[in-house]
Amino acid sequence: MKAIRIHAFGPEEHLHHDDVPTPEPGPGQVRIAVRAAGVHVLDAFLHEGDPSKIPFPVPDLPLTPGREVAGVVDALGDGVEESWLGRRVVTHLGLVNAGYAEFAVREVDALFPVPDVLDFPAAITMVGTGRAALGIWRSAEVGAGDTVLITAAAGGVGTLLVQLAKAAGATVVGAAGGPAKTARVRAAGADRAVDYTLPGWEKEAGEVSVVFDGVGGEAGRTAFELLGPGGVHVVHGWAEEITAFTSVDLRDRAVSAVYALGPRMARRPGGMRALQEEALAEAAAGRLVPAVTAFPLAEAAAAHAALRGRKTVGKVVLLP
Repeated sequence: MKAIRIHAFGPEEHLHHDDVPTPEPGPGQVRIAVRAAGVHVLDAFLHEGDPSKIPFPVPDLPLTPGREVAGVVDALGDGVEESWLGRRVVTHLGLVNAGYAEFAVREVDALFPVPDVLDFPAAITMVGTGRAALGIWRSAEVGAGDTVLITAAAGGVGTLLVQLAKAAGATVVGAAGGPAKTARVRAAGADRAVDYTLPGWEKEAGEVSVVFDGVGGEAGRTAFELLGPGGVHVVHGWAEEITAFTSVDLRDRAVSAVYALGPRMARRPGGMRALQEEALAEAAAGRLVPAVTAFPLAEAAAAHAALRGRKTVGKVVLLP
């Protein structure tokens, strides 16, 4: 089979489209003929091997990146019910677990059936990005009286947060970089779309009561300063550096802050699996519509470069 392999850490060119042995499922596992593989922002830094850019130990080489796959079950390990054979499934593989490939193996207990109304790129978006968006969303109480500012609003999480905020009746301001992305933000349902690469964008955004901060840095700090008294700043991502503020800033502005990722999300009732099931159900019902940018598997290097250069819209996926 074909897979993306990293033999030495370095730039995107170190992602090679290689021939490798096709994996066989072990006891309690299935093999999935991959139809879509998810690309996470951490994957786009993994190939550098820089421990300061990834929140887990640098893995041994050679390796195949990829943490999410969707496809069709084509082989069963011992102890797996025959009914799984031929089923459309999606799964989260873990941090670095060989998803950039034509086939992948996973324990049957970690699979989610893909509803017929969802294509594989949409399913893979919801099992990773969708679960994150729901967990982040529940870090703040948003209602019809709120004005919500969402940074990185054209990204995978941001697009879903725009839809969730609109469904809650809030006034939604989506911030993104460049006219193409702001157009996508408006299409996702935002009341206003602002380009935070332009000077004075904060004047167009105006005062807000909730910030979902997925970009960090200077734009994140500017968003923080738009919060009115009693506002909430939800941190869930950053492009280069996390938004900087202190407890004194919170006191002086009479606002609060939440870090939405990690243990806070995992401790929710039902844990991550409940969020994944809900995300898939919301997409199947048409209440959440993910945005996707797709690349062929062989062009994983281009996908990483585009993601890091903020040239993509929505979730990035690879198609074997």
